[in-house]
Amino acid sequence: AGPGPAGPNLKEWLREQFCDHPLEHCEDTRLHDAAYVGDLQTLRSLLQEESYRSRINEKSVWCCGWLPCTPLRIAATAGHGNCVDFLIRKGAEVDLVDVKGQTALYVAVVNGHLECAQILLEAGADPNGSRHHRSTPVYHAARVGRADILKALIRYGADVDVNHHLTPEVRPPFSRRLTSLVVCPLYISAAYHNLQCFKLLLQAGANPDFNCNGPVNTQGFYRGSPGCVMDAVLRHGCEAAFVSLLVEFGANLSLVKWESLGPESRGRRKVDPEALQVFKEARSIPRTLLGLCRVAVRQALGKYRLHLIPSLPLPDPIKKFLLYE
Repeated sequence: AGPGPAGPNLKEWLREQFCDHPLEHCEDTRLHDAAYVGDLQTLRSLLQEESYRSRINEKSVWCCGWLPCTPLRIAATAGHGNCVDFLIRKGAEVDLVDVKGQTALYVAVVNGHLECAQILLEAGADPNGSRHHRSTPVYHAARVGRADILKALIRYGADVDVNHHLTPEVRPPFSRRLTSLVVCPLYISAAYHNLQCFKLLLQAGANPDFNCNGPVNTQGFYRGSPGCVMDAVLRHGCEAAFVSLLVEFGANLSLVKWESLGPESRGRRKVDPEALQVFKEARSIPRTLLGLCRVAVRQALGKYRLHLIPSLPLPDPIKKFLLYE
């Protein structure tokens, strides 16, 4: 017989559907409860027993939660760095996902716990989170303006473009195509006017036009939606600094039909007059050879080797110039 309806006892139904077996073990949630309250002493005591060590990666519905989670996922959510570190050292798997596809790193970032995020990253957690979840740690950090967390993710190799997280096409050549800018960290950091995060993403090699290095299906974009990152920056009323950064990082200004832009609202916000003026001036004059060379050198290196620039046998001023510092 198949599983019955959830009925009035939702927690029991969740336990039946999603908890790791055997089900009778799910009744004992002391390991999970200790992780939730940050009780390191109890964790130490319990994990001295083989029966608990064998369940360290078990998903269970715990005392204060409805979503079946591992002890590590619970500790990361609550921000108990000492418990996160201890559980990892005792064998907790860092990249297990919950039923929503969320990793421990993702929930640490969502809840703003920098220390937990750093511990997980140092332990080898995937900085991009899980493909089974629609969001990523980078995207969330960029949305809420947590530049400190974003720096840590970038330092451990997070992809600042969205290539790894696009939906595969069902027809050949089975390529992953971008069909909306809304999923892009650059877009969301601009929409929420988080300038520091916006700059960090560009410095780390984010594509300044589409925040994606793969195929882009602009015809598949929603009608009336921004056609590129610069278009989004103008539509969201971002200040001139956002426009200047995109120009410096080599954005293709011809992608924006600026003739139709003006002080009137084209989206939810009015175009910033100063930002529009900076854009028009950049469109009207050739870019400097120095600026073009910087963009070309960075493109030749590729975003995954930009962190090696400080080790190049070059004068410090040139290194800082290439790093936009």
